This record gives sequence, C-alpha cells and structure tokens, in this order.
Amino acid sequence: MQSSYAVPAVALVVVATVLVGAFGLRISRTTSDFYVASRTVGPRLNAAAISGEYLSAASFLGIAGLLLVQGPDMLWYPVGYTAGYLVLLLFVAAPLRRSGAYTLPDFAEARLASQAVRRLAGAFVVGVGWLYLLPQLQGAGLTLTVLTDAPDWLGGVIVAVVVTATVAAGGMRSITFVQAFQYWLKLTALLVPALFLILAWQADGAPSRAFDEPAAFREQRTVRVQDTLTLKLGTPLTVTVDGTVDGRRHDGTRLHLPTGPHRVDAGTRLTFAPHTPVPAATVHGADDALTPSRAESRTERPLYATYGLILATFLGTMGLPHVVVRFYTSPHGVAARRTTVAVLGLIGAFYLLPPVYGALGRLYAPELALTGDADAAVLLLPGRMIGGVGGDLLGALVAGGAFAAFLSTASGLTMAVAGVLTQDVLPTRGVRHFRLGTALAMAVPLAASVLVGGLPVADAVGLAFAVSASSFCPLLVLGIWWRRLTPPGAAAGMLVGGGSALLAVAATMAGFPGDGALHALLAWPALWTVPLGFLTMITVSLATPGRVPAQAAAILARFHLPEELRTEELRPHEGRAA
Repeated sequence: MQSSYAVPAVALVVVATVLVGAFGLRISRTTSDFYVASRTVGPRLNAAAISGEYLSAASFLGIAGLLLVQGPDMLWYPVGYTAGYLVLLLFVAAPLRRSGAYTLPDFAEARLASQAVRRLAGAFVVGVGWLYLLPQLQGAGLTLTVLTDAPDWLGGVIVAVVVTATVAAGGMRSITFVQAFQYWLKLTALLVPALFLILAWQADGAPSRAFDEPAAFREQRTVRVQDTLTLKLGTPLTVTVDGTVDGRRHDGTRLHLPTGPHRVDAGTRLTFAPHTPVPAATVHGADDALTPSRAESRTERPLYATYGLILATFLGTMGLPHVVVRFYTSPHGVAARRTTVAVLGLIGAFYLLPPVYGALGRLYAPELALTGDADAAVLLLPGRMIGGVGGDLLGALVAGGAFAAFLSTASGLTMAVAGVLTQDVLPTRGVRHFRLGTALAMAVPLAASVLVGGLPVADAVGLAFAVSASSFCPLLVLGIWWRRLTPPGAAAGMLVGGGSALLAVAATMAGFPGDGALHALLAWPALWTVPLGFLTMITVSLATPGRVPAQAAAILARFHLPEELRTEELRPHEGRAA
C-alpha cells in the first residue's frame, strides 16, 4: 500500500496526541494528578478513556486478520473482550475503587498487609504490561512498513517516543484526555471506511457469504512468499512457480502439487488461477524449523482452544493493569460502576466493525494468509476495493486510526507499569522518578520488539490475558469476596497459577513443542492455569488460618459499603474522639 496521504495522516494523529496530552499537562499539578488524576474523572470521560486504551492493536488489526485466516470461530475474541467487562462490573469495579489504592500492588498490600505479596503483585503487573506492550509496538511497525516500506522497527520506535513523552509529562491526567480522544478517532477510522467498503462489495457482485466456503482467489493473483513456509494441501493444487519448491528451482513453471506438505522457499512467487482455494501454510523459523502456530492447536482441538480463549478473555480483563488502574480515577464506587456500564456500550459498538473487515478480507485479500500479513487486511482493503484517491483517503483514515490504537493502549500500559516501577523498584518516589519509571517501562518491550518477531497481534494479546486471568483474577475475586484469604495463600496462588501461565506463554512463543496435546495445553493455558490459581490460593489459605489479617473484616467492609454509609458511620466515632 503506497499512499501519499497515509503518512501525513499518521503524522497528524501523532501531533494531535501530543497537543491533547499537553492540555492535560497544564492541569497536572500534584502527585495524585500523575497517578490517578486526583480521583476526579467522571463516568463519561473515564469510559471513553478506558475504551480508548483497551481497544488495542489486537482489536483494530488482529481480529480482522484472525477472521481472514481462520474464519468465524475467531469471533470469540471480540465477544470475550466485551464480556470481560461484564465480569468486571459484577465482581470488581466498585470494591476496587473503594479500596483507595493507586495500583494493584497497593490493593494487595491494603488487603493482606504483606510487603511480599505486594512485591509479587508488582512483578506480575510489570510482566503482563510488557507482554501486552510488545504486540502494540510490533503492530505499529507492521503498519508503517505496509504504508511506506520503512524498516519494521521504525513504527514501534515512534510509538515508544510519543508515549514516553506524553506519559512522563502529564501522567494519568494527561493520558485520560488523550485516550478519550483516541477512542472516537478509532471508531470513526473503522466506521467510515466500512460503510464505503460495504457499498463497494454490494456493487461488485462478490459472494454474499464470506465464511460458507474456504477462502479462495476471486481472480488470478501472484503472491510473493516473504518467509520460507510449508503449504499443507488437503487437495491437489496447480500453481505457477517462479522460485524454489520442495528444493527444486522453477522459472515460471506450471506445477502440479499433490496432497500433503510442500516447502516453499522465501522469495518464491506463486501465481494462483481464479477460484483456487487458499492453501493452509506454516511459517519456518530462523533456524529453519517449523514455527508452531496457535492456529494449529485450534484446528486439532477446536473445542479445547475455544474454551481456553473464552476463559482467558472473560477473566483476564479484570487483571489487566492498564484497565484496573482506571477505576482508581473514579470519584466513588457508583461512578466506577457507571463507567463500566458505559464501557460495555462503547466497546460493544466498536467490535461490530472488525468482523466486517475480516469477512471482506477473505474475499478481496485472501493471499495475506500466505504472506504472513493478515493483520494488514484492515489497512489494505480500501485501496484494494475502492482504489484511486477515494481509496487512498480512506486508507489514510484507517492508518491514522491504527496508530491511535497503538498510542492509546501503549499509554495506559506504560502508565500502569511506570507506577509500579516508581513505587516498588526505584529507591525514591515522586514525579521526577515517575518519569524515569516511564522510560524504563517502555525500554524493555521496545528492545524486544526490535530483536524478535512475534505471533499475530491478537494471539499475543490473548496470551497476556491468560497470564492476567491466572494471577490477578484469583487475587481480586478472593481478596474482595473471601475473608479467609491469607498472604501465603495469595502468594502461592499467583505463583502457581500466574507462573504456570507465564511459562506456557514463554514456551509457546519459543516454539516448544511443535504439535500434539502438549502444544495445545501450552498455547491455550487458561483452561488449567486459572482453576489451578484459584485452587492453590484457597487450599493454602485454609491451611494457614492463623495468617488471616487482623483487619480483614474491616477492610472488606470498606470495600463493600457505599462511601456515604462509611462516612455516616465514622461521624459518631469522630465526635467521641473529639
């Protein structure tokens, strides 16, 4: 996609982000402004800001890419992302706000009176935050590469610089305005082109149902294979080859490939005839071994993969550090609940749009499943379906929205990680050290995004959800609703549940094992790591009844009593004390 309008659109989004952040900087005066915007953010502004930071690269690009490659089963991603807020509303939102904490480690210490549990919670906040930041930076690199053929690291560097400057300058007060603005920009950037794409699809005579049959090329299409891959053919395929297939060189040869696997070397051009089904492909790693795909475990064990995805997304939302920290900015528990209800409406409206792009991608850009660029479908469709100046302008709008997605989510994650680093890692606290924590929060995932490749962005984010669901979900649910939770139980549950999920994520991203039941268990760990976390936390707590904090009953009353009732209860006591 080469558009003279796309780069100015991205630049305009970056400039607008800086200017809106500067407005927040003007009214950031205190430490509380930096951490929780002095707890004065109303439900409407907070809901837009939460939606802005929650709708990440996985939402803007990744869902459409997964739908293009794997079909309608991937609709569980937007369903799970949305339903997670319903669970958050029912069990966590208001009590979490009433806790008075700044961060998840603050909550852990307030509930359990344990510095050890606080430090452990802080380690998981940093781990989940970095795991979630990585696909944002990689998505930014993909976007800029598709737009300009720039190096794939440049987009991530731009996002890192802008986010670090915005967060360090104005903290939570600043990024609240930035993220609210970016939600409406992202919604517009998908909605307006989608309307034109649907009109073009209806006028084109294309099939009315994209998912009834396997994706196929509607016209002759030449695909350049960027990375060595293996085609897995369920039926014979006839294709014109200019390059190397199965170790033999071909120069424009019309080649008949029988059923089974076939190796295609990087740089090979494959020309497919009209109506040819798009073959399944697995990419080779740098060491020339097959890189395992979560898609393979979906194909081999679809029911297990689906339930693993559902559990991770439904329960992982409540433990995402950049989401949870937002509820500390609400003025009271009622506002936190109203914020969550508004968020359900805002993100539900947004998630109606990515499936449109995924379905149209199967019709108009099916070759992206072979090139490894399925996440770029949203960026390419306006030029592919409409073309001309109109297609370029719509493509520029989508590109600007994509960068808004990277910037807003990266801002929230950086804010959450920087808060933990400042309070629990750096030797002293304060605004100046918060800015140093901001730089550290971005440096590690930026280095990782430059040095390593990654999974499709939605898959990578799904793994972050699995770690969050296995560590923080048990801590929050039991910490808010179960008086007998003890510090050893909380620590053991986070270590066993979250640690197991983190090891499974590391194994999956490292490519071990390549297939089989063990690969499915590691690729979709939430189905066993979440129950393991809850079971460990409960068992160890019951085994250590003497470690229940002395103030547990009073703390739980604080979590569950409305602020007005707590105030009334305190007044007689305050009068007697006087």
